[in-house]
Amino acid sequence: MLLFFILGLLVHFVFFGSIFDIYFTSPLVHGMTPQLTPLPPPAKRLVLFVADGLRADTLYELDENGNTRAPFIRNIIMHEGSWGISHTRVPTESRPGHVALIAGFYEDVSAVAKGWKENPVGFDSLINESRYTWSWGSPDILTMFAKGIDTNGHAHRPTSREYKDNIKVVDEGMKEIVSMLEDFYGNDGKTAFIFTSDHGMTDWGFHGAGHPSETLTPFVTWGAGIKYPQRVSAQKFDDAFLKEWKLENWKRQDIHQGILPVDYLNNTDLFKAESMFTNAVQILEQFKVKMTQKKEAILPFFFTPFKLLSESKQLNILRKARSYIKQRKYDEAVSLCKELIQLALKGLSYYHTYDRFFLGINVVLGFVGWTSYASLLIIRSHSSFTRGVSKEVKKPSHLLSCSFIAVGVLVAFFLLIQDCPWTYYIYCLLPVPIWYAVLREFQVIQDFVISLLTFPPSQLAGYLFIFTLGIEVLVLSFFYRYMLTAGLIAFACWPFITQLWIRAKSISLSWIFFSLLLAVFPLMPVVGRKPDIFLVIGAGSLVLLLSLCVLTSLIKRKDRFINEELLLHLFQMLSIALSMYVVYSTHHSLLKKQGLPFLNQIISWIILASSFVLPLLSPTSLFERLFSILLSWMSAYLLLSTGYEALFPLVLSCLMFVWIQMEQETLQQSGVSYRQKVTSLQFTCNLDITQFRHLYLDDIRRAFFLVFFLVTAFFGTGNIASVNSFDLASVYCFLTVFSPYMMGALMMWKILIPFVLVMCAFEAVQLTTQLSSKSLFLMVLIISDIMALHFFFLVKDYGSWLEIGTSISHYVIVMSMTIVLMLLNGLAHLLTTKKLELYGKSKSHLI
Repeated sequence: MLLFFILGLLVHFVFFGSIFDIYFTSPLVHGMTPQLTPLPPPAKRLVLFVADGLRADTLYELDENGNTRAPFIRNIIMHEGSWGISHTRVPTESRPGHVALIAGFYEDVSAVAKGWKENPVGFDSLINESRYTWSWGSPDILTMFAKGIDTNGHAHRPTSREYKDNIKVVDEGMKEIVSMLEDFYGNDGKTAFIFTSDHGMTDWGFHGAGHPSETLTPFVTWGAGIKYPQRVSAQKFDDAFLKEWKLENWKRQDIHQGILPVDYLNNTDLFKAESMFTNAVQILEQFKVKMTQKKEAILPFFFTPFKLLSESKQLNILRKARSYIKQRKYDEAVSLCKELIQLALKGLSYYHTYDRFFLGINVVLGFVGWTSYASLLIIRSHSSFTRGVSKEVKKPSHLLSCSFIAVGVLVAFFLLIQDCPWTYYIYCLLPVPIWYAVLREFQVIQDFVISLLTFPPSQLAGYLFIFTLGIEVLVLSFFYRYMLTAGLIAFACWPFITQLWIRAKSISLSWIFFSLLLAVFPLMPVVGRKPDIFLVIGAGSLVLLLSLCVLTSLIKRKDRFINEELLLHLFQMLSIALSMYVVYSTHHSLLKKQGLPFLNQIISWIILASSFVLPLLSPTSLFERLFSILLSWMSAYLLLSTGYEALFPLVLSCLMFVWIQMEQETLQQSGVSYRQKVTSLQFTCNLDITQFRHLYLDDIRRAFFLVFFLVTAFFGTGNIASVNSFDLASVYCFLTVFSPYMMGALMMWKILIPFVLVMCAFEAVQLTTQLSSKSLFLMVLIISDIMALHFFFLVKDYGSWLEIGTSISHYVIVMSMTIVLMLLNGLAHLLTTKKLELYGKSKSHLI
C-alpha cells in the first residue's frame, strides 16, 4: 500500500503539472521585425497618469451638492481634450492592466506560475522602446518594466468618503504636474497627456473579475495630436451614465483594448490609415513567427496550417490596403486592416493551442488507466467478486511485456524526431506502464465481468445511473452551490428508500430535519458580503444551550472520572462564552476605530491553541469525545466568523451524529453483525484488523457520502477556490495588521474546521460499520479522480484571474483530496483515540 501511495502521488503530480503545459504556456512571440509608421508623430513626448483602481463612475459623477470631485479633469473634458470610458478586459488586476496600457498585450496566463506577480517572458513596451522614460509609482508595477496597491480602495471601499476624497488629491496633484511640465518645455504644444486607470473596483473593495464596476475605467486625453471637445445634442449608449454625470452634451468616445482609437486623433486621415496599417503588420508578423516555429517542430505530413489566413490571403489584404491608401480611400484601408488584425489574432490562438488536443488525449489515457487500476485493486483485495482469483500478483506474459515495451519505444521515437520538450515524454509515456498494470489483471477483469452478468440489467443500469448522477452533482456543486442543496434534499429522502423510516423513525426524523436544515446554507450569499455579528452570538448561544443539556446528564452521574469530565465540560463552555465576548467587543472596538484590544487578541490565540488539547482530555467514548471536539473547535470557529457561517459547523455536526446512528441501523438491516450499540462504543488506538470485512455495494454509498459531506464542508458557506470569497474581518479577533501569510493560514484553518468535524464523524462510521481505511482510501481516490477528469477539461486559460484561478483550484482540490484526506484522517484519528491523563495512569478503554 505504501508503494501504491508513493506511485499514486507521483502520477497525480504529473497530472497536475500537465495543465501548465497544456493551458498555461506564454502566448508571447519574439523575433519579429519592428514596424514604424512612415509619418512624423504629432507629439514629442507622452505623459501617462494611471490612477490605480479608479472607477469611471466615481471620477465622472457629481457629489451630493452637484459639484465635481475632480475640477481639473472636468475642465479638460469640457474645454481641452477628449474623454470616454475605457472598457478594460479581465483580469482586472494591476499588473495585466498596466501591461495592456504600456506594452499592448493581454494577460500572459503563464504568469500563474509566478503567482501573477511578474511576467515570466520578456516583452517590449513603450518604456523600453522610448529614448528616455521617467516613472514614478508603486514598486510592484514599475519593476515589471525596469527589466528591458489602490490601497485606499481595498481599505475603505469605493463608496466610502475616504475613497472619494482621494480623487480630489489625485486631481490636484495632476494639475500641479501638468503645469510644471508645460512650463519646463516652454508650452511648445508637443506634449500629449493621458489620464486613465488600470482597473476599477467592486463596492466591497475587490477586483479581478468582469463586473462593470471593475472593467469600466475613465479615459481622458488632451494635448498634441488629440481632438478638442466636441459638443453634441444627443448620444446613444447602452447605459445612463451621461445623464447622471451631466456630460450628455460632450461627445463621449469609448475605447476597447486592442483597437487603435483613431477617433481620438487630431490628425489627417492619411496618418490614421498609416497607423492602422502599421498596427496590422505588427500583429501579422507575430502570426508569421508563431506559424514558422510550429511548422519547423512538426513532421510535414502532420502539420495543418491555419486555413483562414494563408500566405496568398495575407499578401492580397496587404496589397489591397496599400492600394486603398494610395487612392486616398482611407476608411476602406482602416476597415481592411481591422479585418487582418482579427484574422491574425485568431491564427495566433490556433498555433498557440496546436498541441493541446494531443497532450490532452495522453493525459486522459493516463487518468482512465489509473482509475481502472485502482478499481481493480479494490475488486481483487477488498471485495468478494473474485474469490477464485489469487491475491498475489502473477508474473505477466512475455508477449504482453514485449508489446508494451515496443509501444513505449515507438512513442519515444515519435517525440524525438519532432524535438518535443522533455515534459511531453512524461505525459505520453506515462499511460504505457499504467495500462500495462491494468492488463496484467486480466483474470480479475474477466471474473468481475462474469459477476456483473449475474445482476439484472435494469438493476445494474440503475446503479450506474445513480453513481454517474452523484458524480455530476458533486462536479456541478463546485460551480453552483445550490447543487449541494439538491443533494442534501435527496439525502433527506434516503430513509424512505431504504425502509429505515419503518425501522428507526426517531433517527430518520432527525436525519431528515438536519439534512434539510443544512441544505439552507448553500442557498445563502457567500460569506463576507453582509457581516452580521449577532448571528455569531446566536450560534454561540445555541452551542451553550446544547452544552447545558449535556451538562445536566453529567451531573447525574457519580464517579471520579465523571467529575474530571464535568470540569472539562465547564471549561469548554467557558471558552464558548469567552469567544462570544471577544467577537462582540472586538466588533464594537473596530467600529469606534479603537483597534483590536490586546486582551481580546491574547484570549483568541489561547482559545485557538486549547482547541487542539481539550478534546484529548475527554473520555474516548464515542459521543462524549465527538461532543468535546465540537465544543473546542466551535469556540475557535466563532472567533473566525462574521455572520451566518457560525451556525454551519453546529448544524453539520448534528447531522454527523445522526449519520453515525443511521449507518449502524443500515448495517443491521443488511444482515451484517456488529458487537455493540453505538452509544456504548469506544474509540480505540488498537483496532482489530480481523474485524474488517469485505466491501459491499452500500460501502460505495458511504464513500460517496463522505466525499459529498467534505465538499459541503468546503463550499457550504462560500467558494474556497478563491481567497476573494473571504472577508479579512474573519481574522480581526486575532490580528488587524496586514499579514498575508498569517491571515491566509487563519482563513485556511477556518475552512478545515468543518472538514475535520466530518472526518472525526467518519472515524465513528468506520468503527460502527467495520470498514477498512485502506478500502475507503481507494474508493475516495476513484471518486476524486473521476471528478478531476471533469475539471481537467474545465480548466480555463482566459478570463479574470478569479476565473482562471478558480478553475485551477477546482482541479487541485479534487486532485489532492485523497492526500488531504489521509492527513486529516490522521488528525481525526488523533483527536478521537488519544487520551491525555492529568491524574494517575490512563484509564483503558476496550471494545
